Amino acid sequence: MAAIADGKWRALALVGVAELFAMTLWFSGTAVGPELAAAWGLSAAETAWLTNAVQLGFVVGALASASLTIADVVPPRYLFAGSALLGAAGTAAIAAVVASGPPAITLRFLTGVALAGVYPTGMKMMASWFDAGRGLAIGVLVGALTVGSASPHLLRAVGGIGRPDAVLYGTAALAALGGALVLAYEDGPHQPETAPFDPGAVRRIVTDRGVVLANAGYFGHMWELYAVWTWVPVYLVASFEAGGVADADGRAALLAFATIAIGGVGAWLAGSAADRWGRSAVTSLSMAVSGCACLLAGAVFGSSPLVVVPFVLVWGFFIVADSAQFSAAVSELADESYVGSALTLQTAVGFLITIASIQLVPLVRNAAGWQWAFAPLVVGPLVGTGAMLWLRTLPEADRLAGGQG
Repeated sequence: MAAIADGKWRALALVGVAELFAMTLWFSGTAVGPELAAAWGLSAAETAWLTNAVQLGFVVGALASASLTIADVVPPRYLFAGSALLGAAGTAAIAAVVASGPPAITLRFLTGVALAGVYPTGMKMMASWFDAGRGLAIGVLVGALTVGSASPHLLRAVGGIGRPDAVLYGTAALAALGGALVLAYEDGPHQPETAPFDPGAVRRIVTDRGVVLANAGYFGHMWELYAVWTWVPVYLVASFEAGGVADADGRAALLAFATIAIGGVGAWLAGSAADRWGRSAVTSLSMAVSGCACLLAGAVFGSSPLVVVPFVLVWGFFIVADSAQFSAAVSELADESYVGSALTLQTAVGFLITIASIQLVPLVRNAAGWQWAFAPLVVGPLVGTGAMLWLRTLPEADRLAGGQG
């Protein structure tokens, strides 16, 4: 038992670090979007696609993986490592050989396809080591993902403003290192045997009532999350400029990193809380807070940094605190032989939804200003909270968090 206990914490540390490094790829193009737009003459729509192409690529890769049950057929450390290295190569190629929008967007799409082999696979790895405490473990993993996603903004803030190649090469190197590190991973005691290809697995996943409600909660959460992560750096620049803050660009880049990265702490603490008090309760509380922030962002816009900074940090803490618990719930509710495919399908649909919400925010901003830009995102937390509270009333809730619901 002691060996297993030691092994699970080693696995958590190893996969957490690898996930953090690999997920720096996600917003590498977004962070340097202003520089690339200026250098290549990109329109606002083309600049947005530096992010949306990753979302779409992730969806395509995840749907292909779920349909072919790749996440349950290929050994997870090889799938994770190969995917991280492929994404690193695509990101480095933008810095090395690309000088216009279309090939960069194509490479960002391929990076998204590659990351579909990283994020869900990492969650499956943690599920193989943690039965009790699974919410905490996946929470730590999502925390690592969150800090990794924020890291390009930090690289830009500390020396990458005006130097997109530095940010792109830096994130590519980190992702390659993450792919190499994860090769040292060993399967945990709860890892199911490699499953055969089963075309009926997806049908069973999408008709399981508990899984459907956990997914509905996740989809509501995702409607808000990536739209905020994508546009909060731009919102902060505009807010600081409206408030007359000096060096608005540099300060906004640093605060954008902090806003996203603090969610890593939120995911960790929420994971521990969910194991004790229930996944449905923790996810509902998180979505209630972040949904209110969507409505209040307009009132805060242009205020003193003494108001804006704590507001966005609280928003950043709660907006992703619940993320891991939807995945933990699906890992507890789905057929254990196809947990990898269930998680991959969940994330595929979730990220497909983000494409619409990412595009919606600038449309509302152009029509009504930043005061209303984030308001439509509140629909997601409302739907997600309803789904999780419904799940809490059903017998399936007994399988969540050791019976905590």
